[in-house]
Amino acid sequence: MKGPDKNRLYPREEIKTLCYIRNLPKKPNVEIGEYTYYSDNKESPENFYSHIHHHYEFLGDKLIIGKFCGIAEGITFIMNGANHRMDGITTYPFNIFGGGWEKVTPTIEQLPFKGDTVIGNDVWIGQNVTIMPGVKIGDGAIIAANSTVVKNVEPYTIYGGNPAQFIKKRFDKEKVQFLQNLQWWNWDEEKIFDHLELLTSENGLEQLITSWSLSS
Repeated sequence: MKGPDKNRLYPREEIKTLCYIRNLPKKPNVEIGEYTYYSDNKESPENFYSHIHHHYEFLGDKLIIGKFCGIAEGITFIMNGANHRMDGITTYPFNIFGGGWEKVTPTIEQLPFKGDTVIGNDVWIGQNVTIMPGVKIGDGAIIAANSTVVKNVEPYTIYGGNPAQFIKKRFDKEKVQFLQNLQWWNWDEEKIFDHLELLTSENGLEQLITSWSLSS
């Protein structure tokens, strides 16, 4: 065996607090990569979709999450359906209450639309994080607990706070470029298994860089 079965909802049956969310029933406009998990100690992790708010199929915006991401409990994805029209005197959504007010129902073109929300590969999202519409989070990034992410996050950086701000880079520019070219998350299961020690050790990146340069 070269690792857990990626097609199981619960990779370990004795642990019901985390699951591979790609194996939940499919939801329109949500794409999730292999081995990405959601962990929740308060409710079943199978309720992951309930943390995606204001996601209406007719708007067409997608939530895209890459492979090998770790998402902690309390995550909230705010999608474009939460937006109010902002070009008038008031932002109050009269139309949703009916009673004749629906005469000012805005068109999709009149509403702010931030596009798809995209989470890269190997992203770690801490507890109680809120991610706003259209945010792009790069590969290998870390989002600190209790953060609200309102703007794009560069690959292999750490962000935190409300609104989330840059804290530091995880690696220098050359190492980040190497990792983005490496894309270890796209390796087959056997290759990942054979390189686990390098992928998880303090000096693993330097060893990988050295071995790749020697083989090139």
